[in-house]
Amino acid sequence: MPMTDEVFDAVTDGSDGGDLGFWRLPAGFDTLLAQWSAAGPIAYVEAEYFGGVGEQRAAVWADGSLALGPLDEPTKKRFSRAVSPISQALRRLGARRSLGEDEFEAVGLDRHRTNEDWISSAC
Repeated sequence: MPMTDEVFDAVTDGSDGGDLGFWRLPAGFDTLLAQWSAAGPIAYVEAEYFGGVGEQRAAVWADGSLALGPLDEPTKKRFSRAVSPISQALRRLGARRSLGEDEFEAVGLDRHRTNEDWISSAC
């Protein structure tokens, strides 16, 4: 689910929040993610790219607590798709890839490049 301004405002608790290194994680949302993870693992991921260069961050909560991460990869650092933060988080959620693809592609996250495109596809 894209982190729109509306979603951000709906889930933030107004506190200073924990510093997990994400750009857009609303204050207190990590606590909510931990609560939700009691029913099954849940990931929060961020990616920002322009012209093929960018960053990824990811974390996974399971059984009520942070289980993986936060993982990040700095700007301009090339890394194997198989060890990217998002692929690691998706693997922790149970995603499996085929030969020649990563977990990001395996679950279809490569279908859209912007939040606006994801939102439009859901309507």
